[in-house]
Amino acid sequence: MAKPFLSFEDQLNKLENEKGLVINNRIYAEKKLREIGYFGLIGGYKSPFKNPTTKKYRDGVAFEDIVALYKFDENLRELFLKYILRFERHIRSLLSYYFTEKHGEQQSCYLDPANYVPDHKRRTDVAKLIGTLNNLATKSSDYPYINHQRITYGNVPLWVLVNGLTFGTLSKFYALTTPDLRVKISKNFDGVNEKQLGQYLKVITKFRNVCAHNERLFSYQTKNDIPDTVLHRKLSIPKRGTQYLYGKRDLFALVIAFRYLLPSEDFKKFKQGLSKIFAHYFASTASLSEVTVYNMMGFPPNWKKVSTYRK
Repeated sequence: MAKPFLSFEDQLNKLENEKGLVINNRIYAEKKLREIGYFGLIGGYKSPFKNPTTKKYRDGVAFEDIVALYKFDENLRELFLKYILRFERHIRSLLSYYFTEKHGEQQSCYLDPANYVPDHKRRTDVAKLIGTLNNLATKSSDYPYINHQRITYGNVPLWVLVNGLTFGTLSKFYALTTPDLRVKISKNFDGVNEKQLGQYLKVITKFRNVCAHNERLFSYQTKNDIPDTVLHRKLSIPKRGTQYLYGKRDLFALVIAFRYLLPSEDFKKFKQGLSKIFAHYFASTASLSEVTVYNMMGFPPNWKKVSTYRK
């Protein structure tokens, strides 16, 4: 049966009386439920605090502990999205530059199937990509700079159009360009080949969506994985068979991706910001241990050494 509607007061009564959650300040708790919603706050962040046997909260767990974890995750989303967007800008620039350098600045160039990967199995994917590009280039859109190019010049060059593409479409664009262009693009990132860059793009696309849609990030795992790297080995990340246990589909995988894809100075600032977020969270609550949080996020205990070793 569908769960019944509960007032804010009823929600708090259920948490306190049925689930054993400590409610120290009902006014504060109701305020947070109004701001975030029961599903977004409790549904999204209760699991680490529950006793798996009784399905109730562990003794002493308070409403504030759940809010602290939510705020921790919110800070993570803001930080990771900031640097995803920086990498995204870099990819937009490289993709439009090398494609235009080879094929020309006319929009007919990126609307020509002959300028994409010559794989019969990818014909449908190429057609869908071109359809997306064509709609953006030829129809009125919410992007004034694209409309201006179309109306004034009758042509929207790729370096203009690319700014209106989603990150997911950018990832597909990269995957469907010819091998020589993928090689040129990947050479802008030390220690990354064209196949590996494609893997990173797929994973980053998923994490970007989580950040942009305000979903739970800290324990999120993708279905895709990043490639095995030198850093996995140097960090002594354990394996199960041939598969590394951390840093493949989890949030630490995104940290490793940043290590390869961000400029050194950007990665240094990112890591400093991440360390501050961890320090603030562990100082604000003792409800979850560092080991527990790191495990949920896929971070090895020595994760800070990710910038010590050469890629």
